[in-house]
Amino acid sequence: MTLMGDAFARAKTWPVPHYGIAVISRDGVHTSGSTSIRLHLASVSKLLTAWVVHIAIEEGTTHLDAAIGQDGCTVAHLLAHAGGYPFEGTEPVARPEQRRIYSNTGYDMLAQHVAQESGISFEDYLSESLLLPLGMQSTHLDGSPAKDMYSTVADMVLFAQEMRSPSLIDRTTYTLLTTPTFAELSGMVPGVGKFDPCAWGLGPEIKSTKHPHWLGDRNASSTFGHFGGSGTFLWVDPLADIACVMLSDGEFSTWGMQYWPTFNDAVLMAYAR
Repeated sequence: MTLMGDAFARAKTWPVPHYGIAVISRDGVHTSGSTSIRLHLASVSKLLTAWVVHIAIEEGTTHLDAAIGQDGCTVAHLLAHAGGYPFEGTEPVARPEQRRIYSNTGYDMLAQHVAQESGISFEDYLSESLLLPLGMQSTHLDGSPAKDMYSTVADMVLFAQEMRSPSLIDRTTYTLLTTPTFAELSGMVPGVGKFDPCAWGLGPEIKSTKHPHWLGDRNASSTFGHFGGSGTFLWVDPLADIACVMLSDGEFSTWGMQYWPTFNDAVLMAYAR
């Protein structure tokens, strides 16, 4: 049996039409399923959008404290879902920093802000600052930067490698991005549950003490990443130095919490030496 034999055997029981998996570690990249079929990332798109925002900050296009939206709201608030905006809709439902309100609106606002401040479309900024430098030739945006990117597992491996060891942002930015921000806030992870605190970085969700969760029990509390409602996820466990990408076309709500945690545990078990 190969290194990832148990985990990949579990994947063959998944109730989805198509899936592709890649596990990235110091040993290389192990894959299963289709790595070339292009699938909807859904909210995993937010990871790419957040990365672009941080690149824009380092380039001087904007900054974390830049005002955006309602009074008191900043780029940092929107990156960390602390700006008070709802899942959908342009009217805020709370003041900034009151609670963690997961928001597609906030990420659309961030993309619009980068476009306005840079003078180029967000789609072009995404391509020039992230996709082209990483060689992600099969990834594109078709709609909302919060949820409408499409990619392949092969392309997302390139981004996962960037998330493990960044080349497009500096280490200070990377630390900020992957550290709980407004750490005391409670909130909800859609489709997963309410948590207090509900840890989030300046872009990725952070596992912290959340349980039950779509990540596995073996994932370190510092594990960061995102999942998408279309049946996708990407996570990096910095303690294990492992990243995992999974794309599928099976809605998360129908199978994610039943199958993903045990699969993620099996991935980490493969490296438990």
